[in-house]
Amino acid sequence: MRLIELSLPDGDRVQQVLKATLKTEPLDYRLTEPDDRGRRLLRLLFKTGDGQKAIDAISAILDEEADWQLVVIPIEASLPKIPEDTDARQERRTLALREELFEDISRGAKFNSDFILLTALSTIVAVFGMAADNVAVVIGAMVIAPLLGPILAFSFASALGDLALMGKAARTAIAGLSIGLALSFAIGFALPLDLSADELTSRTVVGLDSPTLALAAGAAAALSIAAGLPSALVGVMVAVALLPPAAAAGLYAGAGYWQLAARALLLLFINVVSVNLAALLVYFLKGVRPRTWLERRAAKRSVYVNGAVWAVLIIALTLIALHFASQPAIGLP
Repeated sequence: MRLIELSLPDGDRVQQVLKATLKTEPLDYRLTEPDDRGRRLLRLLFKTGDGQKAIDAISAILDEEADWQLVVIPIEASLPKIPEDTDARQERRTLALREELFEDISRGAKFNSDFILLTALSTIVAVFGMAADNVAVVIGAMVIAPLLGPILAFSFASALGDLALMGKAARTAIAGLSIGLALSFAIGFALPLDLSADELTSRTVVGLDSPTLALAAGAAAALSIAAGLPSALVGVMVAVALLPPAAAAGLYAGAGYWQLAARALLLLFINVVSVNLAALLVYFLKGVRPRTWLERRAAKRSVYVNGAVWAVLIIALTLIALHFASQPAIGLP
């Protein structure tokens, strides 16, 4: 369940808001009398999965107003227990509120000192874990890698047609991958690591399973976010698809093995494109849309353009990967 609280000045807008929100059929509601500041509080109780129509109605009525505040509060428990719906026509899609999604996802697109430090630490752990052929260490690196945030933020922004968030997420994702590439390049240049470890060489082998894994990881991550579920484990899946090939590419490039670095970089590009395409499709199919008709039209165009670009890229990169797969394997001295 979730509680929506709206604070606004007393006036004609109050009854307009109340009438509009009651049409969305809340479980319960309460409108307080004006306080000593002349403000009123409207509380609306909804089941999880409901409430978006009420928020959209409130936003449409109060768009031109400045002195109002709406908050969404998750409810841990309530008594008496609310019975589950049995009518199939009243079944709701499991979808977090658009505003909740935006707050959660936009935080992951922030480029700050924590993001830089976590990316650097996860890269170092991944490089030495792969060089030591230690799967457990590599998985540990994926746990702390923060690359899920900007990737999902870009896809979410594409579904909404939010150019500002798209730019912010793209810059953060590029910066994160660049940090991984640069740091692993420096380690490969400075240290004589074992570059023939299976965990490293496997990141230079690209086949049809590569985009399939990345598509599944991106879809699972976007679905968990859209459903309001914990995303830690699928975050590890996405990190597995992104950080190891980036670290392997930088490591081989730093050691002077440019062909192996190019193969790892190709795998990275395929995974980035696949994750974005899968996440975009999930958000679109789950009904993530802007509120107004004009914004929806722009968002629809954004989805089509981004989806077409990602689809063309994944096909082209997969064909290049299949060409590399048909070539003789490149060995290490």
